[in-house]
Amino acid sequence: MTPNHSALEAQLEISLNKIGIPPRPAILETISAEMKKDEPDINHLSSIISADVALAASLISITNSPYFGFRGRVHTAREALMILGLNVASKAIAGLVMRRAFPSSPHLERFWDSSARIARLSGWLAQRVRNSALRADDAYTFGLFRDCGIPILISRFPNYPDILNEANNDATHSFTDIEDLSLPTNHAVIGYVLAQSWWLSEETIIAIRRHHDVDTLKSSSVPPSLNSRHMIAVSQLAEYLLQQHSGLSQTQEWAKLGPACMQLLNLNEVGMERIVAESAPVIAAES
Repeated sequence: MTPNHSALEAQLEISLNKIGIPPRPAILETISAEMKKDEPDINHLSSIISADVALAASLISITNSPYFGFRGRVHTAREALMILGLNVASKAIAGLVMRRAFPSSPHLERFWDSSARIARLSGWLAQRVRNSALRADDAYTFGLFRDCGIPILISRFPNYPDILNEANNDATHSFTDIEDLSLPTNHAVIGYVLAQSWWLSEETIIAIRRHHDVDTLKSSSVPPSLNSRHMIAVSQLAEYLLQQHSGLSQTQEWAKLGPACMQLLNLNEVGMERIVAESAPVIAAES
């Protein structure tokens, strides 16, 4: 790393600290500490989770959903931890507690609903797209955290909803380029920093940083890994499906990134038509 680059990185860190990245929740610290032990105490963790009724109920609901690829029926937080395993459970819980880190607002309610839908569809697609080795839980987690920089910018910059609207409707320029014209940063950078501070996987962190970059989807270099590129492509396809069936989460991103996503996932027009049709009841079941 060159001295100039180091100085730029230091300045960026100062700017991001001023913007305010939510600290890693205590429950994730506890899970991480248990995962490092030779014999993690599942009973201890399940007691902590069960004490938070909403968190326990949400974890059980996710475990019983089709989006992680599990088909068992669980009734307690302990059963959910046993079925999911601590690695997958930590990802699910990270997504569940992220929403609590931000104050409620009409803008954010729509954002959380859209993110949750995209995450669940991403988990479904990871099982549906045959040439991808992407795990359903990784696709789900990425879908939840992909745009986590947006609520931070909404809470920090009063004019950000207008910038977001402009970026969503621009069919030519990169989404993050639009943000960079008006802000000292963009939501992909902010999300990248949050994902690092919350100790998400390296593949997820990189995918968050580059999810509006069409060249990343076309790249065959490492990094980013193929899994990172598949995370981006699958979530973009999930967003497109949501747009097609519900009219929600409208953007111009599929026009800019869709062809590269289809090529990466080895999908032709016939395959796309099949996935659009198969996804209709999945989306309808959420409504």
